[in-house]
Amino acid sequence: MLNAVSICLSRRLQWAIGLLVIGLLVGCGGDSNRASPAIAQTPDNRPVSVAQRWNEVVLESIRKDRVRPPVQARNLFHIAAASYDAWAIYTPPNSTQSLPDTYLLGKNRHDFSCPLPQRPALTDAQPAREEAISYATYQLIKHRYRQSPGYAHTLALAEGLMRELGYDPAYDAVDLTPLTPAALGNYIARCYIDYGLQDGSNEAGSHANRYYQPVNQPIAPFLPGNPTIGDVDRWQPITLDVFVDQGGNVISNGAASFVGAEWGNTLPFALQDRDLQRYERAGNPYAVYLDPGQPPSLKDTDPANYQWSFALVAKWSAHLDPADGVMIDISPASLGNAAELPRLFGDHRYFYDEHSGGASEQGYRLNPKTGAPYAPQWVPRGDYTRVLAEFWADGPSSETPPGHWFKIFNGISQDARLAKRFRGQGQSLGSLEWDVKGYFALGGAMHDAAIAAWGVKGWYDYVRPISAIRAMADLGQSSDSTRNNYHPQGIPLDPGFIEIVEFGDLLSGNRNQHVGKIKLRAWRGPTAISDPASDTAGVGWVLAENWFPYQRPSFVSPPFGGYVSGHSTFSRAAAEVLTAFTGDAYFPGGLGEFPVRRNEYLVFEEGPSVDLTLQWATYRDAADQCSLSRIWGGIHPPMDDMPGRLMGEVIGVRAVDVAERFFVGSAD
Repeated sequence: MLNAVSICLSRRLQWAIGLLVIGLLVGCGGDSNRASPAIAQTPDNRPVSVAQRWNEVVLESIRKDRVRPPVQARNLFHIAAASYDAWAIYTPPNSTQSLPDTYLLGKNRHDFSCPLPQRPALTDAQPAREEAISYATYQLIKHRYRQSPGYAHTLALAEGLMRELGYDPAYDAVDLTPLTPAALGNYIARCYIDYGLQDGSNEAGSHANRYYQPVNQPIAPFLPGNPTIGDVDRWQPITLDVFVDQGGNVISNGAASFVGAEWGNTLPFALQDRDLQRYERAGNPYAVYLDPGQPPSLKDTDPANYQWSFALVAKWSAHLDPADGVMIDISPASLGNAAELPRLFGDHRYFYDEHSGGASEQGYRLNPKTGAPYAPQWVPRGDYTRVLAEFWADGPSSETPPGHWFKIFNGISQDARLAKRFRGQGQSLGSLEWDVKGYFALGGAMHDAAIAAWGVKGWYDYVRPISAIRAMADLGQSSDSTRNNYHPQGIPLDPGFIEIVEFGDLLSGNRNQHVGKIKLRAWRGPTAISDPASDTAGVGWVLAENWFPYQRPSFVSPPFGGYVSGHSTFSRAAAEVLTAFTGDAYFPGGLGEFPVRRNEYLVFEEGPSVDLTLQWATYRDAADQCSLSRIWGGIHPPMDDMPGRLMGEVIGVRAVDVAERFFVGSAD
């Protein structure tokens, strides 16, 4: 389904840049073996639709932009909706079916009007659709990415595709007299540009926060014994001498701001007023859709759920060593087919495997498409967990989580085994119609997932593991009240995973200054790596005050609150869209695969130590794997993950239902 990823050739150089600035070694990461945005044919020489070719340019534009997952979800949706409008308006009348409804063209949507005096002539719909889609997408790319660090690259790709398709990139007229496909495409783009300037996302202000301010001072994670945090429940910025965001862009001398803290105020696609709760803090509004409620607090009378959830992140960090001798079957024979998702925080401990990792999953006895058993695939657990963390991290030069699922959609759309029937029923759709409708539904879901997840993030402003684990350990331990370092809000002890530093311990210090502190058996962190192309940090005992997520040292943790997980929300929403849109829960052939070569994939450090293939039977399995990867990566505890999955489930189903009403002409 997807291409294997080769090693990033420049990672040694970028790692060395960090050495010059912060005395540490910084990796570049990312998926360097990207499909060409100009791709015109599938591997078996079937043509690719114009919509998909433009989508590849959009994904490449995202890779060259700053890290802004909610902004990219909005861009993906607006461009998809513009393409859908260009397709729908050229639909010939049919005596037995209603014309599809456009989304913005010719409509009044959210009190914004995009009038269309007349429908265009329908002499030859397909060429007109392709031309209108191309102009609409081209103009939106130019507008939305004009301030991107990689705009020169983006513009060259977009102009090149326009010329390859036989269109003039200099033509930007929006006069609808005469109503040509090119002029109509430009007009559609202009409507979406104007709509975007009043949709609540603060595009005119570069999507910056207008009033949100963090309550905690930044943490400096590389300074020994620096766990200080004022409010243990709230997000804490991270200050680094050099911060490299997920787009690979360097931000020097300071802490990155909270991205999208007010994003809940953005106008949605399928979310409705009944889903909305409005809150106010310091006189400023926060809109929260599908509110999952207040997460556990360390200041609760019984903080056990908070302590258990963040302690689990520390324990799973012990699973990142490929040399620990633990082998696991990562095929659908053992993984996937998860149990019912728990809805209460207290039930999370019955769903997640606290010590061995993973969750309550049954696997599958047979591949339903072939009738044969899934072949087992036994690999070192430490290789699987590290590959998982990096594959789903959507790091530097990535298309971010919402774009990742567009890439997956493109992969299955190119699979010859896929029957392109909406909801698996009716006649097969042509590639253009399939892609346009699929992007519209998927884009709407990703847009709403961003609005819902970041609305929750901004309002609850919740702490990340890098701060919570260190802060709890700084208080002490909460398991043994007879010890001097006991504190009811401390981290719970767990032999073999979380222990107290004793006299004679290798971590006790040359003056025993660390005796009584908390130590974790965990990934030893970026300071244990001199060259990511050859070194592996491994797992060992580390002081909790020096614990690091499995991330690049120039990134450490995303610059926004943890609760809820955006990856979990995006991924479950996308999985529901793909399941409903294709009419099948399973990947084509009952198996989606991503091969990984030994010592040619990992970027944070060397590895994996063996060849392996990520495999998923269903789209939901892939989404669930993404969610678990964020725990192994040290980015989210279960309390961030599960509410995101549950929100995404609602969002994905709703998006396809609403999109279908546009397809059949009943949306209005």
